[in-house]
Amino acid sequence: MRTFVETRDFNFVLASQKALNDAYIADMAKYAVPQETVRIMAAWGSIPAQLSKENHKFQYRVIRSGARAHDYEMPLQWLEAAGVINRCIRVSEGRVPLTAFADPGAFKIYMADTGLLCSRFDIAANLVLSGDHRMDGFKGALTENYIMQALVTAGIQPYYWTLQQNAELDFVFQDRQGNIIPLEAKSAEHVRAKSLGMFMKRYDSPYAIRVSSRNFGFENGIQSIPLYALFCLTK
Repeated sequence: MRTFVETRDFNFVLASQKALNDAYIADMAKYAVPQETVRIMAAWGSIPAQLSKENHKFQYRVIRSGARAHDYEMPLQWLEAAGVINRCIRVSEGRVPLTAFADPGAFKIYMADTGLLCSRFDIAANLVLSGDHRMDGFKGALTENYIMQALVTAGIQPYYWTLQQNAELDFVFQDRQGNIIPLEAKSAEHVRAKSLGMFMKRYDSPYAIRVSSRNFGFENGIQSIPLYALFCLTK
């Protein structure tokens, strides 16, 4: 942010982001246990590919063929502790307390900084800002990463929910009153999705949140929040 304010040039911003990414890698080699360094770097390097998949659930085979959970759980924990990734765990039920229905073996990994994610993909800033259709294939993943970052920054612990193969909801969280709130992420104005309705009906949600490019609104129990205003959301 400071680089852009000072230079008004996204090329300098990209250079700063790449330098920060390089610094992360250097820290992995410097502070991690030597035998774990290679695995940490491999897990870190796989995150863009994990998010490129239609289903963002973390898959160890994306790191390398034959990779197993017990080989890479510690590297992922190291990256979490370093504050460079956020983990979103699946819940099987939208009931209180969510932690009781969490499945630690099923999760998604997001980068803690969406700007750094763009730099790792070499996504030009003008493509994001202009809504260029060439971004359509990755816009959903970028939007989810941005929302995950905003939720964690707001002190919210997000999960995601699935109902067998029938439905999947991007995020659910528990508010201060103990309500389970479903949140649907949409990268464009098209906001129809059956999963949100299924969740609300199944668990009698007091309300739901939909984050998209649409303006503020409230209809049928769904609070619409535009992407740019997500920082206003609090637990």
